[in-house]
Amino acid sequence: MNNRTVKVAMIGVGAISGIYLENIAKVFKEVELIGVCDLIPERAQKGVAYMQEQKDNGVNVTVPRIYDDMYEAFNDPEVEVILNLTRPYEHYDVTKAALLHGKHVYSEKPLAVDMEEGTELVKIAQEKELLLGGAPDTFMGAGIQTCRKLIDDGMIGDIVGANCEMICHGHESWHPDPEFYYKRGGGPMMDMGPYYVTALVQLLGEAKSVVGMTKKSFPQRLITSQPHNGEIIDVDVDTHLTGSIEFTSGAIAQICTTFDVHYTGQARFEVYGTRGTLVVPDPNTFGGPILLLRPEDTAAAPKTDPGLMAKDIPEFYKGYKSMPLLFDYCENSRALGLADMCKALSTGRGFRANYQQQLHVLEILTSFSKSSAEGKRVDLTTNYERTAPMCYSPMHGILEA
Repeated sequence: MNNRTVKVAMIGVGAISGIYLENIAKVFKEVELIGVCDLIPERAQKGVAYMQEQKDNGVNVTVPRIYDDMYEAFNDPEVEVILNLTRPYEHYDVTKAALLHGKHVYSEKPLAVDMEEGTELVKIAQEKELLLGGAPDTFMGAGIQTCRKLIDDGMIGDIVGANCEMICHGHESWHPDPEFYYKRGGGPMMDMGPYYVTALVQLLGEAKSVVGMTKKSFPQRLITSQPHNGEIIDVDVDTHLTGSIEFTSGAIAQICTTFDVHYTGQARFEVYGTRGTLVVPDPNTFGGPILLLRPEDTAAAPKTDPGLMAKDIPEFYKGYKSMPLLFDYCENSRALGLADMCKALSTGRGFRANYQQQLHVLEILTSFSKSSAEGKRVDLTTNYERTAPMCYSPMHGILEA
């Protein structure tokens, strides 16, 4: 088994970096973080301090250096992959510069904020024969992978459609720096939509067209979280987006993402087939629960049947059967996609969170507002083939060759 470590530099050491640092240090044995960079030096220092703490505690980890700027990282001959954890509207500039310096890039979602930027990044990567991919990688976790297998095995028959909802009232009450969620590249579809749409194409395949209606309910937002408590955000993007996705298979999915609604139970994701219904776990997670309902489950059954009495199943899902997870990585495994790409770099095989998937998802995400503005259906131009399902590997943290 090829266990070569791939050397990575992290650009952007903000809120999401914490779980990447933890998993690179403790889980993924073939990723070596050798440097970090952030516009706010204290953030980079905090990242280094975390890795130093892990090393002091006996974890076999490299303590990364701090780069003065991202170009110092791009010019470091040791660095093979740039991990781009900057804000969404910065993804394009950072990724483009890294690619032009000959570095492979794994980026947080989305690939870019519009199709012009995304298409250019893909073209550069192709011309330079570089690997380009990125989040979300939650679809590689036990939850979505189990759902994919159940669907592929025919457990709910032919797919009729799906329904997805991400409902909340925004991030200004809890996030330490929420402004960018309401600026270019932000909004609920670009922020949370990638998890849902990536899961949809993994489960249902290539999308064909999109119809959308969007709105902005609140022109301003009051921050109530620290350290920006009391500041006002001018909202530049739509914050309630809803519509339908038509898939090449003929399936139709409805999706709603909103930052405008007071609600409990943020995530809802159901896939409907001719032989049953599958309740998919929150696609922003790696695990379960997964629930399955088939016609025979609706037949009369004794009220003492344990399968109908599970305490963790909401009342409206009584009668559904809880399905076991069939794959590894059920915990928060962010950086799984990065590890998979690093394995591909070492072995020459393909990797799952690749730019083909990212670009197709980006076109779907941006087509809701385009459809709403134009008042018509948007036919998609990108093609998509599902990436390989996850495979069993006997060592957690080391992916298959």
